[in-house]
Amino acid sequence: MITLIGKDLAKEGQEFVFLGPAEDCENCRFKSSCVGNLEKNRKYVIVDVKDNEQKCPIHAEGAVVPVEVDRAKITLLTDSKSIFEGSTFTYNAPDCDENCDFHDDCFPEGLQENDKCIVLKNEGKHKDECKKGYKLNRLTLGFVI
Repeated sequence: MITLIGKDLAKEGQEFVFLGPAEDCENCRFKSSCVGNLEKNRKYVIVDVKDNEQKCPIHAEGAVVPVEVDRAKITLLTDSKSIFEGSTFTYNAPDCDENCDFHDDCFPEGLQENDKCIVLKNEGKHKDECKKGYKLNRLTLGFVI
């Protein structure tokens, strides 16, 4: 999908989480092509940078460029025993209220409750102990859309 991003951020491989449009975007003529295709709280990766700079008062450099983006891969720590590479599952956040060093890996940005995911890579058991006693595996996920 094509979107617009600040000129200084437009690099292949750059990842970002779309947090929603700025208030100034509401009346912009580029709104539909800029933020109209993006889903709030989703993580994206830039896969191609296009040529065609446009002025934009939101970005510090005053310009945006078109980029092609895909949903980014997500790294997740989970205690599920039935997940293997190539399998699909529906993400459900763990029952955990601990504020530990692994919290962001168990509740990663860009992943939402009931997302349909595919396991791209199972990196195996997480070496550190979970405070809740979960046996955690580190997974790299893609999305089933």
